[in-house]
Amino acid sequence: MKNDNVVQGKSFIFALRIIKLYRDLIEKSKEYDLAKQVLRSGTSIGANVEEAIGAQSPRDFISKMSIAYKEARETHYWLRLLNESSLIEKKPAESMLCDVDELLKIIGSIQRTMRTKIHNS
Repeated sequence: MKNDNVVQGKSFIFALRIIKLYRDLIEKSKEYDLAKQVLRSGTSIGANVEEAIGAQSPRDFISKMSIAYKEARETHYWLRLLNESSLIEKKPAESMLCDVDELLKIIGSIQRTMRTKIHNS
């Protein structure tokens, strides 16, 4: 998938990893509740980034990116919980935590930049 929008591309690839994690949790661990939580929040990041891209105004853009940021924070929590409870292996958990941390940094930076632009307008 070629994509010039970094956060859009990374959040999509992350969502694919979350779907795979969900399947593994269901099939291997028979863990349904936590799997559904991480699936919902982990795929919502990219969905909200997509909505932000189609925003009707700069304030709408910031609002959607804020939701994406909150969903990334929630996903970070679920991944930590799954890791610490040994429901997922350490190496994949650390990799996914690294990915969600990167998304948090990117989305946070986008939010700060847009808020500055709005404030200076």
